[in-house]
Amino acid sequence: MTGAKQKRVLVTGAAGFIGEAVVDALVACGVYAVTATDAKPAPRRLPEGVRYLAGDISDVSLQTELCSEKADAVIHLATLPSGAAEKDPAAAKRINLDATMVLAERVSDQASPPRFVFASSIAVYTTHNVEAVDDDTPVAPELFYGAHKAMAEVWLAALTRRGAIDAVSLRLPGIVARPRAPSGMTSAFWSDLFHALESGGRFVSPVSAKATTWLLSRRRTVENILHALETDSAAMPDSRALALPALRCAMADLVKAIQNHAGQDEELVSYAPAEAVERIFGSYPPLITKKARALGFHDDGDLETLVRNVFADIEKQKAKT
Repeated sequence: MTGAKQKRVLVTGAAGFIGEAVVDALVACGVYAVTATDAKPAPRRLPEGVRYLAGDISDVSLQTELCSEKADAVIHLATLPSGAAEKDPAAAKRINLDATMVLAERVSDQASPPRFVFASSIAVYTTHNVEAVDDDTPVAPELFYGAHKAMAEVWLAALTRRGAIDAVSLRLPGIVARPRAPSGMTSAFWSDLFHALESGGRFVSPVSAKATTWLLSRRRTVENILHALETDSAAMPDSRALALPALRCAMADLVKAIQNHAGQDEELVSYAPAEAVERIFGSYPPLITKKARALGFHDDGDLETLVRNVFADIEKQKAKT
């Protein structure tokens, strides 16, 4: 961008599945100067002009360095995923709650309150034995991960009401398809399904054929996150939290859509449902997101488009490696 000052955006969790794509998209826009951080070392193909700092987001010295340049906006994606959070609640609190609170306080020390886009989660809800989830559904997390996300939302909304920051908490659904590698996410099997069927491999589902979930492609997720940088503050709910639009689909329907896309007709998926997994990760009711849609956030439209977007993203990632 020439002739105009670029907006500086701080991206945490920048080397992760979503974060890497967010950084690429910000750079491609040409209007943002990006400071990125993650616990991992910088990716080998870091976009030109990105300032990258590796370290633990809860480390005080790292946060001090990250905030040495005033940011117009923060996209806070750094997190300890749900499965890992359940195994280590203390680490989950330190990273998912405490570090979020401190970072929000640190970036608020400037003349104009920065937009603070927080990657929250649908884990703030309970999704079984409820008829639907909508804008009025109260939070009722069952996991440490969801509880810490809900508490961080409250803190960010309070700082917003005080005029310190301008927060938008996006409750992310399942994002597919994450890389086929250990992620610490119990729900990763929804992504693993794509990778297995892409190669014609067999897949054993830990949920039944009728199990339901909410899904969003990474492409749409990144579009929504960047849209949140410019969302009208006056139109936001007082909680500053929004469930993102997502497609509700059954495992059997998703399997069919993937196999249709891949031109497969062989029965490659078998079912061995685990009660605990199905109860928490396979019993999602209808999702009604009127407020988010009115603000311009969107899902993939239909299951066929979701699958097409996912496989286009997988091919793009293969080309980069």
